[in-house]
Amino acid sequence: MTRVLLVDDQELVRAGVRSLLERDGDIEVVAEAADGRQALAEIDRFRPEVVLLDLQMPAVDGLDVLQELERRRVDTSGRRHVDIRVVVLTTFGEDDNVFAALRLGAAGFLLKDAKPRELREAVRTVAAGDALLSPGVTRSVIERLAATALPPGAAARLDVLTDREREVLALVGRGMSNQEIGGHLHLSPATARTHVGRLLAKLGVRDRVGLVVLAYETGLVRPGNG
Repeated sequence: MTRVLLVDDQELVRAGVRSLLERDGDIEVVAEAADGRQALAEIDRFRPEVVLLDLQMPAVDGLDVLQELERRRVDTSGRRHVDIRVVVLTTFGEDDNVFAALRLGAAGFLLKDAKPRELREAVRTVAAGDALLSPGVTRSVIERLAATALPPGAAARLDVLTDREREVLALVGRGMSNQEIGGHLHLSPATARTHVGRLLAKLGVRDRVGLVVLAYETGLVRPGNG
């Protein structure tokens, strides 16, 4: 059973999403919150595995929640929150906010008009430790990443990687799964997964979403080069 915290300032939206999530019996909404302050309190109380988080809320918004969770993640006293996975619920036109959310460690994002099956699969995907990049938003977010000027010395962050690891990171950045990476590089999916795990450890990145962001931020992947 996957335990979920649902965070949205609209009660009707929360009721609808709860009903859709719990339909198959393997997902339980353990709590709801109407703003970021309440969300942080419920996280402390219920320790959910997945948080579905609206970004636009009064008082303490979704980005504030992500900032606090990131602060706790790097603070020894807050390590109990490391395994919480956050899926951002978004709409078209919020690209800058989604971009900021990914930088702050969100495991992925999903459009609010996603189909019920996609919503449930999103929770299962991130609960299993995988990233979630909604096709409906990914292109615009990646274009936003690609348009960002590279900070001085950004590419130097990749100096710790072997040539093979750079290849794998580039393919992750282009959205390939472990199976697709394995096929492209003539590796088994298990070996590809091992390489991805090493990338996470070497680069200090939480998940595949972070690797995608990093691949673009360092200039390893740019539109049109893959």
